[in-house]
Amino acid sequence: MRIHISTANGVPIYLQIVNQVKYLVASGRLAPGEELPPIRVLAERLVVNPNTVARAYRELEQAGVVEKRRTAGTYVSAQKSPLARRERVRLLTERIDALLAEARQMDIDLDEVVELLRQREAAMHPASTGAAP
Repeated sequence: MRIHISTANGVPIYLQIVNQVKYLVASGRLAPGEELPPIRVLAERLVVNPNTVARAYRELEQAGVVEKRRTAGTYVSAQKSPLARRERVRLLTERIDALLAEARQMDIDLDEVVELLRQREAAMHPASTGAAP
């Protein structure tokens, strides 16, 4: 599990952990039933206070993203969270907002962005679109 922490972006560290774990789960990079690193291990890896990681894990548990198993660790929830789709849409919306802001800064209009998206989709899935790789 790869998590990157930034002290410069103004987002609390525990929230960065929460958001990145949610993204990893929503994207399928963390599978249901997969174990998360123990709190102390992740805290050492990220060079943060273990209480920060514990807070992030509590938030993830309350959201239904992970489940704590007594003395066995913290695992990605095997149950589909009712928030799962909403969370995926929220994460994607954040990325779209960033893309649109960046496009605006580069003076690229919405039609060009949409066309670029179509081109990238075709390049990623050439068999389904009939396009050459």
